[in-house]
Amino acid sequence: MYFLTKELYFPPVDEASYEGILAVGGDLSVERLLLAYKNGIFPWFSDDEPILWWSPSERMVVVPKLYKVSKSIRNLINQNKFKVTFNQNFSEVIRNCQQIERQGQEGTWITEDIITSYTKLHEMGIVKSVEVWQNDELVGGLYGVDLGHVFCGESMFSKVSNASKIAFVWLVNYLKENNYLLLDCQVHNDHLERLGAFEISRDTFMRVLKSTV
Repeated sequence: MYFLTKELYFPPVDEASYEGILAVGGDLSVERLLLAYKNGIFPWFSDDEPILWWSPSERMVVVPKLYKVSKSIRNLINQNKFKVTFNQNFSEVIRNCQQIERQGQEGTWITEDIITSYTKLHEMGIVKSVEVWQNDELVGGLYGVDLGHVFCGESMFSKVSNASKIAFVWLVNYLKENNYLLLDCQVHNDHLERLGAFEISRDTFMRVLKSTV
């Protein structure tokens, strides 16, 4: 495990621990975050921990061009219960992702420093959001880092049933229409698997990340 200094550097991702932790420390500057994402690394830590940088051996992803929307979600979309916007209210999306209560999870990894840094990236046009509305109320959404050919999903929230599913499917369709190669979902969880994400090796992920379109 590598301990970062002020130097803008990350070790090779294959030096990550068994759990996927590559490095500890450093900062959340825009420059370091961009270097991290471009090299298959992301921050994930609790408020009472040092900054932990991850590059797990298995990466949860969606291949947009191969994605098939389930019949139940298609039916939900066709009901027109929700309105979806793109990159129109990032600040409210990240705040909701921070504050939403999640089953089996205490606290949040979205610290105030995270919000400050990702807001700067949003202002640069690199971090983007999807918003889901019902009766003019923001009821779901997600945000992530847009690398041009890979979109790195960071977090999503839902205040009403199925709102995050709508955001997820809308994003996948957007990525498909714009020829993105991958939606990076980072690490496995059951909700993502039910939505159609699956794991690939870090080596495969890195090859796609480093490819040119």
